[in-house]
Amino acid sequence: MAGDADLGERFIELVEPLRYPPGGPGEDAVREIRRLKARMETERLPRGADPTTHTKLGRGGLSDVEWTVQLLQLRYGWEVPGLRTTRTREALAAAHAAGLVPAEEAQTLDEAWMLASRVRNAVMLVRGRPGDTFPGDSRELAAVGRYLGYEPGHVGDMLEDYRRLTRRARAVVEEVFYGA
Repeated sequence: MAGDADLGERFIELVEPLRYPPGGPGEDAVREIRRLKARMETERLPRGADPTTHTKLGRGGLSDVEWTVQLLQLRYGWEVPGLRTTRTREALAAAHAAGLVPAEEAQTLDEAWMLASRVRNAVMLVRGRPGDTFPGDSRELAAVGRYLGYEPGHVGDMLEDYRRLTRRARAVVEEVFYGA
């Protein structure tokens, strides 16, 4: 926001109760948010995409972590000021500090988010265009592996490590986001 700092602060104070109403959203709203995410999971993944390696919409990927953090922000932002940020990792750290997410689960979500982001960056560098999946071309896949620190010939390890971490992250999402 540009302009008068005092006016900006007064505006933020005015809208905070609307953005983060006391008590957070009701159970009906939370149920609807969960329903929307479940629907998105079935409708948005591109046809033929492997849900275990799609960095944005796949199991334990960026979307899973972001929806989970954003639900925590909606539910507890009214009482935990650290959640009032647009930065996923910062909000996740605030959720952990407030006791909303245990350390191991917060670390798993953070690591999954970081790895998925690094894979997307690597794909962009290797292909020269954005992408949300590991490359199908073996040379490009090997280049992504090198970017992530894997020695030549260890592409399988890279994919297995990615799948293992995102599987653990999805288990956290099931518990924290869906309340399973």
